[in-house]
Amino acid sequence: MALRITTLSERPEFIPTLWDMDHSWPEFMMKDPIADFFYAVADTAYTDYVLVADDDAEPGRLAARGCTMPFTLKDGELPDDGWDGVIRRAWLTRERGERPGRISALEITVRRDLLGKGVSPLMVAAMRANAARLGFDELVAPVRPNHKHLEPHTPMAEYAFRTRPDGLPHDPWLRVHVRAGGEIVKVAPRSMTIAGTLAEWRGWTGLPFDRPGPAEVPGALNPVHVEPGHDHAVYVEPNVWVSHPLGR
Repeated sequence: MALRITTLSERPEFIPTLWDMDHSWPEFMMKDPIADFFYAVADTAYTDYVLVADDDAEPGRLAARGCTMPFTLKDGELPDDGWDGVIRRAWLTRERGERPGRISALEITVRRDLLGKGVSPLMVAAMRANAARLGFDELVAPVRPNHKHLEPHTPMAEYAFRTRPDGLPHDPWLRVHVRAGGEIVKVAPRSMTIAGTLAEWRGWTGLPFDRPGPAEVPGALNPVHVEPGHDHAVYVEPNVWVSHPLGR
């Protein structure tokens, strides 16, 4: 398929429908409170950092989007709080008027009917190119391996570095990043934290959440920890830091 990929600043006509695209994210993934520090202002403060794509078959209909965010990392090492940490640091960078020294991917979302049709590698390549155009020499990404949910009890430190006989990562989404020039660096063990009451989790998942301890939730990379006596459940998601050196 022939994708046209641009920044949101170049094609502001996508702003009204940016978040309406049919996607495959589980509902609970939309409940991370830190996300509001990006998504609520993405179409005003970060239009040069949001990529939008449509294709020749349906011009003007969003086929995919890719979100990045510039941030400041004072100690140099990629943080254990991954996705949440990038958004928090990026918000502080903008609030303080600092010049960001790093850029991170946040998501690539492909319209549901286009999954498996080769869109993701094109979006990763465009994200790398846009980061370089903006003057960065590295794009980092707290990657959510897309088959990890099939093994919720496997530690991410074991899963992330598992390879096939050809040396490429076992996980398909990590493979896309490595084929694009990325390098797996480390695990972000607390990349995203989502907490809710038991009623909220029941609404998000349709599951009973009536027993204490770990609960397997479809789409979750780890079990969700349930505390019925305290009326809450908490999901702590690990991601995998990938570094994309640019200019090569």
